[in-house]
Amino acid sequence: MKPVLTVGLDGSPESLVAARWGAAEADRQGLTLRLLHAWLPQAPAPRGVSAESDQHHWAQRILHDAHVELHERYPVLSIVEDSVANDARSALLSAAAKSRMIVLGSRGLAAASSYFLGDTSMDVVSRAERPVVLVRASGEARAPSTVSEGNSVIVGLNLQDPCDELAEFAFSAAAARGVPLRAVHGHRVPVQAHTPWGVDPEVAAEITDNAQKKLRKQLRPWRKKFRSVRVIKVLTLDSPARVVVHDTEKAGLLVVGRRRHRGGLAPRLGPVAQAAVHHAACPIAIVPHD
Repeated sequence: MKPVLTVGLDGSPESLVAARWGAAEADRQGLTLRLLHAWLPQAPAPRGVSAESDQHHWAQRILHDAHVELHERYPVLSIVEDSVANDARSALLSAAAKSRMIVLGSRGLAAASSYFLGDTSMDVVSRAERPVVLVRASGEARAPSTVSEGNSVIVGLNLQDPCDELAEFAFSAAAARGVPLRAVHGHRVPVQAHTPWGVDPEVAAEITDNAQKKLRKQLRPWRKKFRSVRVIKVLTLDSPARVVVHDTEKAGLLVVGRRRHRGGLAPRLGPVAQAAVHHAACPIAIVPHD
């Protein structure tokens, strides 16, 4: 069987947009698209009809309607329906272990370019063993079926801790789309480098030069492996969290990393991933790594 891309469907408009995004991505990569809906039987049941039967009917309806629409768009795409009598968190985490990636819909807040993540989505994002892609309803216009020079893939890189999983995912995404990869890195300036009139120019130049060398070194093997991908290096002396979300309204996908193992008191997502989740204006892939 082909590798699987799983989309979580709950009947909401956001999850349907995620399914469209996932279908385009699965079609591009030659993956099987799995439409997953999870539900728990509830009691009491309506008279004469078990709760399980009633919920099962609506679960199948949600999956069927999405399947029909996506098959019309992508007639050769392999699509499977999966209705699971389990809580959504457990079902999605289990599916993630068997999938190339998980795609979820996110509800945008009206007054800002941000994501609303409920407990289930946050748990999946912070615990899944495979990449999780978040797609807002307002991001449908940037679905990966639209390919243009401006529709780049952005990856946020940490030069102190190179991550093969993150680079592989980002370069593969850019290669599959035939778009440039913007490799961005934000570097904080040490407090002692600040002067009353700004940042000491000599210190800024030294930091920038060292960071540029590290960035070139980190990208070199991946540029050799993905020779068709044009790489645009962006290095800014600013907060990494702020830099990674800059210009995402012009991108088709933002790729950021997440450590699989964080300290017990640490947030489930690091500051860069948190900024991406709440402020990026395009779909986000959060890639777990050690």
